[in-house]
Amino acid sequence: MGIPTLRNQIDANRMKTFVLMLGFSIFIFLVAYILVLALGYKGPGALGFVGIILIVSGLINLGSYYWSDKLVLGLTGAEPINKKDNPELYRVVENLTIAAGSPMPGIYVINDPSPNAFATGRNPNHAVVVFTTGLLNRLEKLELEGVAAHELSHVRNYDTRLMSIIVILVGIVALLSDIFFRSLWWGGRSRDRRDNGVLMIIGILAAIIAPIAAQLIKLAISRRREFLADSSGALLTRNPEGLASALLKISSDQTPAKHASSATAHLFIVNPFKGEQAKSWFVSLFSTHPPTEERVKALRSSQGAPL
Repeated sequence: MGIPTLRNQIDANRMKTFVLMLGFSIFIFLVAYILVLALGYKGPGALGFVGIILIVSGLINLGSYYWSDKLVLGLTGAEPINKKDNPELYRVVENLTIAAGSPMPGIYVINDPSPNAFATGRNPNHAVVVFTTGLLNRLEKLELEGVAAHELSHVRNYDTRLMSIIVILVGIVALLSDIFFRSLWWGGRSRDRRDNGVLMIIGILAAIIAPIAAQLIKLAISRRREFLADSSGALLTRNPEGLASALLKISSDQTPAKHASSATAHLFIVNPFKGEQAKSWFVSLFSTHPPTEERVKALRSSQGAPL
């Protein structure tokens, strides 16, 4: 086999993400249908009730799609900067957006010694790239370009929008589970439920397992999008080694992030949990990022091959 090119990696990652998204959508419909059947609804009525639940759930979560970027910036303590505040960083981002033909995003900085970065915003016209002071102090210019290109690739690939939608879908699954258990608690349609004992057991199991499975699917998509942004970013800079070197520096730094949480961890270029935090069984099980070694290997394997 030949050396994999960056374009090959991008195409493969996009296809895998599409398959995961399609599977996620089917999964949500099946979960909703099983829970509705377990509650005693049958035939067209069951399908209609599923439709109502999904529509209401979507409307409830839609607000988070439009306000998620402001919420993330507030949670992380990010502050906007202008060209005069950091001319070098501004020029790096500006040159990359010109090369990519993308709108200039807002540039924010977090006063945090832990090196890291992320992007947020629902589309390229409402995008923000965020860097920690620790990252700006540690990286060389070519490494900073690699990180900036990675984050801009998240925006250009609509990963920020995709992950907002994924978070909403995970929230819908959790809401379906909550509705099911509340319906059991408050009763109603009891005769139908007694006639469907097996379905009730299946429904209870689905309500317990589905939110966990949805979270795992979200994490799988998040990890896949990191690989895609790595490849796209390296293609933009034409320098895979710059990003590879930056990833190694960021992941080897054990300074704990002051402003990261489980709600925002998936946004960062490298898992912000360091030291003992990263070793906990919970963080390891629900990892938001692929291993740095695998990402660096994929980047370096493309060197010397046609882009």
